[in-house]
Amino acid sequence: MNNTTKDRLHRLQFELAPIYFLAPAMILFTIFVIYPIFQSFWISFHNWSGFGEMSWAGLDNYKTLFKDPKFHISILNTVKWFVFSLLAPVAGLILALFLNQSVRGIRTMKSLFFFPFVINLVVIGLIFSWFYNPDLGLLAEIFKVFHLEPIPVLANDQIATYGVIFASLWPQTAYCMILFLTGLTAVNSQVIEAGRIDGAQGMAMLWHVVLPQLSGATFIAVTVTIIGSLRSFDLIAIMTAGGPWGSTNVLSYMMYDESLFNFKMGYGASIAVILFVLMSGVIAAYLRFVLKGEK
Repeated sequence: MNNTTKDRLHRLQFELAPIYFLAPAMILFTIFVIYPIFQSFWISFHNWSGFGEMSWAGLDNYKTLFKDPKFHISILNTVKWFVFSLLAPVAGLILALFLNQSVRGIRTMKSLFFFPFVINLVVIGLIFSWFYNPDLGLLAEIFKVFHLEPIPVLANDQIATYGVIFASLWPQTAYCMILFLTGLTAVNSQVIEAGRIDGAQGMAMLWHVVLPQLSGATFIAVTVTIIGSLRSFDLIAIMTAGGPWGSTNVLSYMMYDESLFNFKMGYGASIAVILFVLMSGVIAAYLRFVLKGEK
């Protein structure tokens, strides 16, 4: 084998190296992510209980879905989750700015604010269920101090959704805070000093000097928050199970309920498809906005 052939083989190995490393992950991703997505699309066009053979239904599942009042409630609640969950990055940034100081006891404060992030969502759901308890909960005791009648938050169809969303903000804010604290450690002090020399201070310093340097942390915080809000399930299952009277249903929980409890796999798959399209559209719009801003 001459030197030219050896060089070509080495060059070919170098070019194919990324494929060798990516192949195992891509195979697993295809089997456990890509294939189930296409399978969900296929099942959504059938009537299937999960047992036996599927029967072709065409667009009937989608027609029934768009006429279903539960679907309308789920869509509205999903939008509420999306809007109010965006408070988590804002609150996380405020906490990060507060905790990014070199004062005595700040490490203990950071640990206390970090604590919700390491707790399992099931535990958080139970904690807030006890907190909202109108008889023995802490919220009821606070109301009693001010001589007010305790509110059964999770039993009130008008405010139950907001109660669950508030519970979700607790760990999500802690996660965003960690991201922003990490980003603040990488902020260029020379840029900060240059801003001070130019007269920037307060909100002007934050908006024009600090936040541009936190773009990476902001991108991750907002993206993860959006995805989490659109696929919210755990806290609803623990705290309300979609009640009272289906008022806290979201698309992900409705999909779970229809598929596993009502044995309507095709109907549940159609909900999954709608959720997938909705989530893809929102993430694509956000990515386009971010990329446009970077350009």
